[in-house]
Amino acid sequence: MDLRKLKTLIDLVAESGISELEITEGEGKVRIVKGPTPMQQGYMQAPMQMQPMPMPMQQAPAPAPVAAAAPVAEPPPADTGHVVKSPMVGTFYRSANPNSPPFAEVGTQVKEGQTLCIVEAMKLMNEIESDKAGTVKAVLVENGQPVEYGQPLFVIE
Repeated sequence: MDLRKLKTLIDLVAESGISELEITEGEGKVRIVKGPTPMQQGYMQAPMQMQPMPMPMQQAPAPAPVAAAAPVAEPPPADTGHVVKSPMVGTFYRSANPNSPPFAEVGTQVKEGQTLCIVEAMKLMNEIESDKAGTVKAVLVENGQPVEYGQPLFVIE
């Protein structure tokens, strides 16, 4: 393929909303994949210098009368039993694939070392095992939900 055609195709992919382009010409094959931008990869750009804008002086509005306080969401009651926590940040999955039954449900008898769930981190599937034998009393995370390090996942009694 001509180098000018290749450059044109690269420019078209860069300017368009597509992320991938594959072209076969005779026996030649070209595949162009748009990678993440430096900001999407977590790189910092050079700092921008910004001038603070002077704010016009305004009189502070009178405080609004305090009405009944909005109800605050109460944390769920603390479950008694052993809490299995996430050892990493990732995405929580209850089963190996969408068509498989969950590894553990409420009421399931589990042994120490038995797989309870999977936490996907950086495209790696990490099986989370029970560190205590007992009965699953609660599943604290929804399937497909992101989890943080140390976040409670299960309560085992």
